[in-house]
Amino acid sequence: MHTERILVVEHDPDISDLIARQTLQAMGYKVKIVGNGNAAVKALLSFDPDLIFTNLHLPDISGKDLLVAIQNQKENTPVIVIAEEGQENEVIQAFRLGANDYLFWPARDTEIAAATDRALRQVREAHEREALSVQLKETNARLNRHLNELRTIIDLGKAVVSITNQQKLFERIIDGAMRISASDIAWLLVRNEKSRQYLLVAERNLPAGWAKKKGQPLDDGVSGLVRVSGEPLLIHGKALERFKASTLGNAIAIIPIKAKREVIGLLVVMRQKEKPYTENTQVLLEAIADYAAISLVNAQLFQALEASARQAQRGEQVKNQILESLRRQIRDDIQAAIYPLELISTGQIGELTPEQKEAIDRAKQAVKHIVDLVNEATIRFGKSAK
Repeated sequence: MHTERILVVEHDPDISDLIARQTLQAMGYKVKIVGNGNAAVKALLSFDPDLIFTNLHLPDISGKDLLVAIQNQKENTPVIVIAEEGQENEVIQAFRLGANDYLFWPARDTEIAAATDRALRQVREAHEREALSVQLKETNARLNRHLNELRTIIDLGKAVVSITNQQKLFERIIDGAMRISASDIAWLLVRNEKSRQYLLVAERNLPAGWAKKKGQPLDDGVSGLVRVSGEPLLIHGKALERFKASTLGNAIAIIPIKAKREVIGLLVVMRQKEKPYTENTQVLLEAIADYAAISLVNAQLFQALEASARQAQRGEQVKNQILESLRRQIRDDIQAAIYPLELISTGQIGELTPEQKEAIDRAKQAVKHIVDLVNEATIRFGKSAK
């Protein structure tokens, strides 16, 4: 069954009957017959023909004038002119005005069918080229979109390892999420490890009443479901109406940010139009959520290392204070021991036997050796602490 529409402009009922009813309709085409040029001009828009047969001699306007009208309204529609023997010059002029083929009357149904096939083959090929062109444009647009999505994911990956300011990274994450999901609104919630509440840390295009909640818990009425389930949630239309977030748009995607199977954050994007998010978009958003998880875990590790370093530094200071106090105590005790030894060795408290004097000298040397060891240990410890 042919789908093309054919307009026959012919005032002679015998000619129009042979062309339309006996030939074209029998071949399965949808055919409309008009008897004059004015009716033909109206049919160009109302019937929108794929092919036109027209006589060069019409009751009201000439076939040439009709060809001009056709070129103005249906430039790419093929036209087959019907002429009689001896009208070759008129046929040539018709070609100059845009005609594609001709039939000299009287003509047989096989000639009509052949001319129709030739003309519509060109129409079909043109439609195929147009369809291929549209398909090519769609494919190129899809490839460009995928390329931009890939670039966004790669850029976010680079940002995670290069940006040390976590707030800036949060902003980059929601900007990337909006880009690849073609969203109008986005926000990012991160769990506070002390309060275990999910705080608003970044947003784009939230109403002022919502945006002022930055740094505080934000209840959108729907993301709590994802906190519990740990699974992405895509909702649109009527299913979204019972949630608070429906005041912002008509389609929402909530992606959990997880570390060790725990939901440590939520990435939320919304569209104001009721255009559902696809599984492909969900996969892309999950990739961004993974980068966000890496960022959050890295930040937690960095904070833990800083805390450990501060604790170690405080411990080192305490140890230094203890050692210094011990050194002073040992020094004072040694000084206290040296004084009576000096008195004894100098004979200020009585004469000593040679054996006693030798023993006292050895004791003094031992005490001085202890003093030297303490001083050396103090110097070494001081250098290692630095």
